[in-house]
This record gives sequence, structure tokens and C-alpha cells, in this order.
Amino acid sequence: MLMITESTQIITGNSKVLRGINRTMILNIIREQQPISRVNIARLTGLNKSTVSSIITELLEEDLIFEQETKDQNVGRNPINLYLKLDKYYVGAINIDSVITRFAITDIDGSVKGQSSIDTDSKNPDAFIHTCITELLKLADASGVGQLEGIGVTVAGIVDSKALIVNFAPNLGWRDYNIGEAIRKEVPNIHIIAAGNDAKSSALAELWFGKNQLPQSNFVFLSVSAGIGSGIVVNNKLLSGEYQAAGEFGHMVIYEGGDLCKCGNNGCWEAYASDRAIVRQYLAKRPGKFEHNIDILAQDIIDLAKKNDQLAIEVLKQTGYYLGLGIANIIKAVDPHAIIIGGKITQVWDIIYPEINTLVTQRAYFGRKNTISILPTSLTVLPRLLGAATIAIEELFDGLKITV
Repeated sequence: MLMITESTQIITGNSKVLRGINRTMILNIIREQQPISRVNIARLTGLNKSTVSSIITELLEEDLIFEQETKDQNVGRNPINLYLKLDKYYVGAINIDSVITRFAITDIDGSVKGQSSIDTDSKNPDAFIHTCITELLKLADASGVGQLEGIGVTVAGIVDSKALIVNFAPNLGWRDYNIGEAIRKEVPNIHIIAAGNDAKSSALAELWFGKNQLPQSNFVFLSVSAGIGSGIVVNNKLLSGEYQAAGEFGHMVIYEGGDLCKCGNNGCWEAYASDRAIVRQYLAKRPGKFEHNIDILAQDIIDLAKKNDQLAIEVLKQTGYYLGLGIANIIKAVDPHAIIIGGKITQVWDIIYPEINTLVTQRAYFGRKNTISILPTSLTVLPRLLGAATIAIEELFDGLKITV
């Protein structure tokens, strides 16, 4: 969870920019530490009381927060505390996966009002975006939400989150697709449109709404699905990189000349430790044909492992080993406080974690005094879907964009 402390640095400069930065900081402090008083906000930020009071007045007028007297028998005068205003601003979330596209309507605290899904048909991106927006608006109506303040969308691939362009999404067959423009054509009255890589957005969701009881100012989020994506958080900031491609660890080579990856190279990490790899390794070892009404999926193997199927357990342990290889490299490169993992594979944490931990202990620490926490995601909503909501909420909280 993002933490604001008394050591927070106040940025100075142009008065309008400075006020926007201070406004965003105050709003985030209220989100993080509610209920909280004006006095405590001034103490945490180092801002003078008149500046805090002026910004609080603006936020109250915008209906983003509300104040309420807290009864306390231990003090002479009951304190008046501030809270986020819920049931006022809602955002729509879309996560476009190669097989299933998922939708959610959330409040600004990340709570979900409704969810739905459809099959992905990405051959004609404009037509599919039209279908997605139609489904999202239908879900909003069914959830009793009259107006969306913003829409966030996440995809697996390289996404320019500033220009709202999907530079490359191999599983969808999209290259240099202006997803922001396509959405704006469908909903011109919604002023906040956000787009991002699904793993990076998952990291942001973990930063904003995660419940792990540890400092999370520096961590790496690994999203294990058909591939492996990651989001790197350094000093409470999501690392994007010069070309929006930071954290493409799934395509680091762990075996030169190894198995062919979807990217066209050989020996990539995700060729050994993704959901696709789990299925491939299981089918390679299982004699005969697997009777199933659809192609065998990673979830089927996970379910078999839960029923003590020894081959499924063996394959998942092997996946834990390969995950450990990659994680050891990430630790040496990034030196995070924690590695947080999301995906179906966390359902069998008791099987994969010991394998990950063994590899990481052997290969990553080199005399470090402290070990790295390796944890399953604390999010109860699919991280890449909540991530889509979070990138829209972050825009809403950005004072430079919405200050009136």
C-alpha cells in the first residue's frame, strides 16, 4: 500500500503546478489514512494550515471527500475527520485478454459494483472496441451507475500509456493501434480515458489497494498467465521505461537455444513458467490422450493437483523451479523489498512457493542480511482487471488534470 510519511518531500515551483501536486498528495493521504483530520494532514505534508484548508475546501466542493465529526469521550472537542466520498464517481474497467475480455464497474476506493465478460474477438480492433464499450455501458446500467467518470483498459503487450497507443500486443495481433482514439469515438462525453500494460497496471492496483502487511514502496509484481508480465514499483512510482517497455522479464532468456517462445526467440522465461508452459509440460509427460471437451487448460492441471494428481503436482513444482530461476535474476537486477505474484498459479501456493524459495535462496542473495518477501497477490479481484480501474482512478486523482 502506498504510504505517505512525515519525510514526504514537498515540491516547489510554478504555483499552479505546485497546487495541483499538493492537491493530489492530500487526496491520496485521505484515501490512504482516512479518517484523518486537517491538522494531521498538515503535519504529514509539512504544508501550512491555510493551504491545507483551501485545498480541502476545493475537494469538498468537488464532492470527492466529505467530513464527519468523530465522537471521542477522551477529548473536550470532538475532532472532524475527512473521508473519501463514495457512490459519487465511478470508473469502468476493461481487461482484454487473448481469450476472454473482462469488465468491471468500480468506485474510487477500488470496490467493485459489477463484473461481466465476453469472448475476445480481436481480428477487427475497432469493431471489438465498439463491442467492449457497449458491454461496459450495459454493465454500468445493470449496476445502477448512471454516469462513468472514466474508463481504463489493459492489454498484454507494450502500451504507450501517455499517447494511449497499443504499440505491440502479439496475442491480439495489434500493432500501433490507437485504442484511446477508438474509445473516445464511442464515448466522447467521458473525459478520462486510460490505457496500460496489464502487468504494470496490476502492480499499480497492488500499490493502491493491496492488503499485504509490509512496506510496498519498492516491489515487483509478476503476472503469470498465458505469458509472464511484470510491473516494477520504485519509491511508490511505477517504472515505465524510455519506450514503455520496462519489466519485460518474461522474454529474458534463461536457456540459450531452449524452447521456442511466442515472441520468436528461444529459451524465454515465459516459455518455461507461464500457464502455456504448464499445459505443454503436462501434455508432454502424460501418456495417452487427455479426454476433455476443450483443449486442456492450466486451471485443469491446477485442479488435478488439488486432488493430489502426482503428475500435475510434479509439473507445478517444475514451474515453481523455473519461476525461481527468473525471480532470482529479477532480485539481482532490481533489489526490491518484495516480489508479488498474481495468476491462477497462486491457487497452489503450497506447491510452488517452496520450489521458488529454494532457487531464490540458492541464487539470489549473495550474503544479503535480509531475505526478499515472495508473496501471492493480496487482491481479491483479478489484478489486471482492477489494474484497469486503477489507472483510470489515478487519472481522476491527478490534480493537474481535474482541478477546477
